[in-house]
Amino acid sequence: MRSLYGVLLALGMAFTCLPASADPIPGSMDVHWNEGAADCSKTPEPPLQVYRYNAQTYILRESPCATFEAPFMYLLIGSKRALLIDTGDVADPGQMPLAKTVMDLLPGDADARMPLLVVHTHGHLDHRAADPQFQSLPHVQVVPTDLEHVKQFFGFSNWPDGMSQIDLGDRTIDVLPTPGHYPSHVSYYDRNTALFFSGDFFMPARLIIDDTASDIASARRVVDFVRDRPVSYVLGGHIELDSHGDTFAWGSNYHPDEHVLQLTKQDLMGLPAVLAKFNGFYREDGMYVMFNQYRLLAAELAVVVLVLAAMVTLTWKYIRRRKRRRLARA
Repeated sequence: MRSLYGVLLALGMAFTCLPASADPIPGSMDVHWNEGAADCSKTPEPPLQVYRYNAQTYILRESPCATFEAPFMYLLIGSKRALLIDTGDVADPGQMPLAKTVMDLLPGDADARMPLLVVHTHGHLDHRAADPQFQSLPHVQVVPTDLEHVKQFFGFSNWPDGMSQIDLGDRTIDVLPTPGHYPSHVSYYDRNTALFFSGDFFMPARLIIDDTASDIASARRVVDFVRDRPVSYVLGGHIELDSHGDTFAWGSNYHPDEHVLQLTKQDLMGLPAVLAKFNGFYREDGMYVMFNQYRLLAAELAVVVLVLAAMVTLTWKYIRRRKRRRLARA
């Protein structure tokens, strides 16, 4: 009996790892995201935009006027529980009513909402600031973003190799380690819709790469995963490009003529080749702007130090020159 049970268990686990074969449940990306404003005080807009991709999938975005980061969050509803990916950049529920909005979208009445699991793509503050809005709510679990908690919750025993699943009830989400932008970064693949949620690992925005080797390895793992699977869209954490592929100014609250959020499977398949060109410091390749933020900051700091040193040296020479002149006149 034990051997038979082991065989059945192995077959079951193998089946869960097979490529998705059913046609993805369709949805629409016919949406215009709020673009913020040059002067947000004169052109107010709702702090949170909610878009229904299909009956069980919602895309939420914080307004560029509420935060220049304007991050995206994703709500996936199964038959037993729901999943929220990321909680955005604004903690104050008065300014950003994220938890109330999400809970109102869940099936059930106020006293018996569907259970909610809150996860993240990674631990940068603009993707987890509103966690406290959820932490005291009943039937809500928030998974911390540090690497040890991520490995423990998802059962990654050989990080960053391996894969995990989240069962929402008639909806399975695959979880893939994708470090490089952040040590505990993960991406999510929804088997029902064939949507790939890439966080800040891959998006129509600046690609901040803190660990080049890890980022390239993550891209290769993702390509191996999606190669034989359908991908309806790749949905990331931000949009920082206009429709021509040019970046908006850093910190801008105004995104006119914005690039679409969704990227394609072909874009994702080409990512390893793009990352292979990265020099570890800064590089532009078509629409992709890649950089290592720590090395750029170090270079900027070095320039500041050199300028200050030059100013001190010139000031010291000027003072000495004036002192010599005074001594000569005396």
